[in-house]
Amino acid sequence: MGSRAWVGTAAVLAIGFLTGCSAPRPEAGPLSLTAADGLTVYADWHHASVGAPVGTIALFHQGGGDVRGEYERILPRLLALGYDVVAADLRRGGNRFGSQNRTSPPGADTLYSYCDALPDVMAVVDEARRFSDQVVLWGSSFSGALVVQAAAIDPAGILGVLAFSPASGDPMEGCRPESVSEGLTVPFLAIRPAREAEIPSVKAQLVEFQSQGHITHVADPGVHGASMLDAERVGADTGETWRVVEAFLGGIGITK
Repeated sequence: MGSRAWVGTAAVLAIGFLTGCSAPRPEAGPLSLTAADGLTVYADWHHASVGAPVGTIALFHQGGGDVRGEYERILPRLLALGYDVVAADLRRGGNRFGSQNRTSPPGADTLYSYCDALPDVMAVVDEARRFSDQVVLWGSSFSGALVVQAAAIDPAGILGVLAFSPASGDPMEGCRPESVSEGLTVPFLAIRPAREAEIPSVKAQLVEFQSQGHITHVADPGVHGASMLDAERVGADTGETWRVVEAFLGGIGITK
């Protein structure tokens, strides 16, 4: 576990507590956005379940899936913690979790690389920043790599980044998280399940993040991606992983 992720947090929090957002809080429900290359990105706004929001999470799924399915049992806890959430389907997805990705067009796996979904992420981040100056980026697997990229490209208003099983390797050529993590200026937490952490390339990734001063955690038990927070998918208690996540969020100043 590193410490550099907290360097500059005071400056980031100063951004976070500004009240310069002019747009009113959006209504909860489905929305569509347009990525920079013209693709329509489908998402949902969710309101914090109690009181005024303490921040906004931009939430993304893993490959082959969709955001509604992957976060079915995770999202309610984020809302109960006091967050508004904008949750988006990216162009590389499917029905892995039992519901259909709304953004991914037919043949997306041959039309687009994982890196090609970065404009989708950026469109959602821009949407979140229209309404909040306290935005957290949250990605799973390939989107875990993309949220690191997004925060490196434009960190304004971003309080922190959480990446669950942040993908690397050949499928992520051109957008690997390690390519920009050295210069990341916001707090960053990377989490891997124990069985992935034994893979040499993953172990090297975690060591690299640690050497750069970022925060890492090995979830044991755990499964791939943000599903490591879903006790039903893990088949065991996920309380320790949730404690690490909530401690990180508390450290960047936006939990109740």
